[in-house]
Amino acid sequence: MKKNILVIIIFAVLSSKLFAQDLLDMVVDSTAKPQKEFVTATFKSTRNINFHTSEILPGRSLDFRISHRFGALSSGGYNAWGMDGPANLMLSLEYSYNGRWMAGVQRSFYEKMGNAFFKWKIIRQAKGGGSPVSVTYFGGAYNTFLKDPYLGYPIKFYEKTTDRFSFVNQLIIARKWNSRISSQIGVAYLHYNIVGAANGLSKNDAIVLTGVLRVKYTKRQAVIFEYGYRVDQTYGAAGTKYYDTFGFGWEIETGGHVFQIVAVNSFGIVENQFLTKTDTDWSSMGVRIGFNITRIFSVGGKKGDW
Repeated sequence: MKKNILVIIIFAVLSSKLFAQDLLDMVVDSTAKPQKEFVTATFKSTRNINFHTSEILPGRSLDFRISHRFGALSSGGYNAWGMDGPANLMLSLEYSYNGRWMAGVQRSFYEKMGNAFFKWKIIRQAKGGGSPVSVTYFGGAYNTFLKDPYLGYPIKFYEKTTDRFSFVNQLIIARKWNSRISSQIGVAYLHYNIVGAANGLSKNDAIVLTGVLRVKYTKRQAVIFEYGYRVDQTYGAAGTKYYDTFGFGWEIETGGHVFQIVAVNSFGIVENQFLTKTDTDWSSMGVRIGFNITRIFSVGGKKGDW
């Protein structure tokens, strides 16, 4: 009998402690700040066609990218409407450590352009009262490895190594409206250390307003659009005419790969080329067919989400 009473007392004490702990947990949960749920996959790639999107690679991820542009359709049937070239190719290697910032290096055939860039998602769009938009910063530094166009000494176009440099800074504001539609706007500031007839630029600085739209119509496919408005429409040097860049494409996502087939009037694939130096337009069939292929690898850990 005494043993039964002792068992009952021990059970009652333990039960009261567990009940008290449950009450304490309920109080803590009710006062805890709710966890933010961030919006993911605003875009399915760090690029739309040429433009950078607001997206950053998942943490511990490496992205190898190939971008190719054929010649202009206006080159005619003898040139297979651009298939015979001249073509442009860009190779890019990009890495993100934590999913909030990424860095990359690129090399483009056109103008033998090499560049490095840094990208940082400052604000992330969140659900349930969080930020309604994402804000991303992009910064790039560019160097042309072309031989000096003025070969006669002492006249040189690139007197100093720094004359070959140019820079782009861009602020991107993006929003995922629903499961199918995403868009972004941005403003880009470009600076060229040197300008002149050799590179077709009349001014060192330029501002371009950018817009991107992605419309998803199946689980893994979307149509994409982009447009860049040059605020200074007289940016070309004497005898050089430039146009706003515009393109659209078809995007297919296949797990680790993102494949884009695009049509765009820009031959250049890096920012200091297509934002200000697009020298063909849609009205005269100065359109180039191309594609982008990206492959993402997990490096040093489990790959995160976009």
